Amino acid sequence: MKHFISIASCTLQELQHTLDVAAQLKQQLRAAGRNDPILAGKTLAMIFEKPSLRTRVSFSVAMTQLGGTGLLLRGEEVGWGQREAIEDVARVLSGMCDGITARTFEHEKVIALAKWATVPVVNALTDYSHPCQAMADVMTMREKFGDLRGRTLAFIGDGNNVARSLSVACGKFGVRFILATPAGYELPAADMDRIMSQVPQMQFQTARDPAAAVRDADVIYTDTWISMGQEAEKANRLRDFQGFMVDQNLLSRAPKHAIVMHCLPAYRGLEISADVLEGKQSVVFDQAENRLHYQKGLLAVLIGGA
Repeated sequence: MKHFISIASCTLQELQHTLDVAAQLKQQLRAAGRNDPILAGKTLAMIFEKPSLRTRVSFSVAMTQLGGTGLLLRGEEVGWGQREAIEDVARVLSGMCDGITARTFEHEKVIALAKWATVPVVNALTDYSHPCQAMADVMTMREKFGDLRGRTLAFIGDGNNVARSLSVACGKFGVRFILATPAGYELPAADMDRIMSQVPQMQFQTARDPAAAVRDADVIYTDTWISMGQEAEKANRLRDFQGFMVDQNLLSRAPKHAIVMHCLPAYRGLEISADVLEGKQSVVFDQAENRLHYQKGLLAVLIGGA
């Protein structure tokens, strides 16, 4: 496992190993109040083209808690693909840093970065995928349910980057994935063909009725209906997603043990009601915290050789 660009490119054993290391580091932190400085003297270059809360904080704190340093590089400062060629950026950073993570718009930039870098590259989010989020979600589900094989996750929202990565993660871990979305907001057919070829054992279903989607769900997951770059579509999206809010009425249609997840930022009263977000079935903030713990495990494996 040299890079972490997509979940599909990793074996189940590799993914399980990162989760196991993450769980060990989380337990160590809680028991001892600190982690062993296994990344002492190591530096992670963090390229951010998009605004960020959880991603930036979690990678920075992860490096600090493991004894290393996270170096923030704003997209406009790097100017990759414009002022400076991506292959040059990759090799310059590889000569000075021990790892690179990038949160950017175009997925192709991260692929090119990994092609030319001689140090590990982590996809911290692109418009196409969000693998770190999806694996933190899997970590959270494992904490709540243990073995995930045979579980069902209902994703109430559009076929966005989170849904794409999470569906592949679910396929790898034997979780049935149901995407409940209005017509026109599904994952594109080309994406579905690619996903099914990469994870042929996946159980994937698209539904139009959220209530039917959550009927047997162990996990009810939602995300904002309006992601960065979609602001011009806001009025249409709000209209089209009427009836898709995760509220108490929808939650009452699901099994009593179901947990509620949201990758944040959340817009209370739109995709999720405030009482559900703050309710006893919500694990949203456990999920957010696990961004830190999973990324510590991932960096420990990629940079520290754990």
